[in-house]
Amino acid sequence: MSWIKELKSPGIQAKAAPIESKASANLWTKCVDCGAILYRVEIERNRYVCLKCDYHFPMPARERVELLCDAGTFKEFDADLVPTDPLKFVDVSSYANRILASQKKTGEKDAAIWGEGECEGQKFSLAIFVFEFMGGSMGSVVGEKITRCFEYAREKKIPAIVVSSSGGARMQEGILSLMQLVKTCAALQKMKREGLPYISLMAHPTTGGVAASFAMLGDIAVAEPGALIGFAGPRVIEQTIRQKLPEGFQKAPFLLEHGMIDQILHRKDQKKYISQVFRMLSASANEK
Repeated sequence: MSWIKELKSPGIQAKAAPIESKASANLWTKCVDCGAILYRVEIERNRYVCLKCDYHFPMPARERVELLCDAGTFKEFDADLVPTDPLKFVDVSSYANRILASQKKTGEKDAAIWGEGECEGQKFSLAIFVFEFMGGSMGSVVGEKITRCFEYAREKKIPAIVVSSSGGARMQEGILSLMQLVKTCAALQKMKREGLPYISLMAHPTTGGVAASFAMLGDIAVAEPGALIGFAGPRVIEQTIRQKLPEGFQKAPFLLEHGMIDQILHRKDQKKYISQVFRMLSASANEK
């Protein structure tokens, strides 16, 4: 018998997105937390938060821009950057085909957008992951956009915010994707040396190479309710160490309790919180 078949399951059941029929896909959805059947339009009006239990659904990147920025102030940069296929990677499908499929599905060129916006009049550099694009995985283009977000903040002497939602480094780009961890952190460190603040906002999930680099290096680290944050997922860890993990391990409340993040922020409070942080930092800088 294969040794793989002898491994015992850790007994963790992952929450999966609800399966919807074509007839109902555009009208109704089911909350994966409380099971409530919800009218999709009402969820969108409520910032993609369940009206029954406050579960935070994945939020499209473009709508996060509207959530965090003053109306009409966001200017996107490098929207024409597209990934290539330097390794000619093929698994079940070729990497090139996966890129095209994700571009068609999301309308985005890759798994991140970035630019400059304003939050109650304060300019800041903003990057947001597009989780719907290959699980928000970070390849060369995503890493470049995050790097440019930090470099722009340093050049303009403004704060930077990254909203992370990612499965980690993109395996189809091999070592080139892993290089982005170092590149983004180097740009962030240069920005920090200028005394410029960086807010890391972590949505569900923030894992792998993204969590192992800039996502956990915020001067202020905040997370959305229920967000899974960590390097390897809990199932992988339990299967590796053959031990049961603590209740809620790697979820936002667990990280807050153990000092890994500073705050858990409901979406309705995020812009107000960022604005308050900006005002406090500006007042501190003026005093100096």
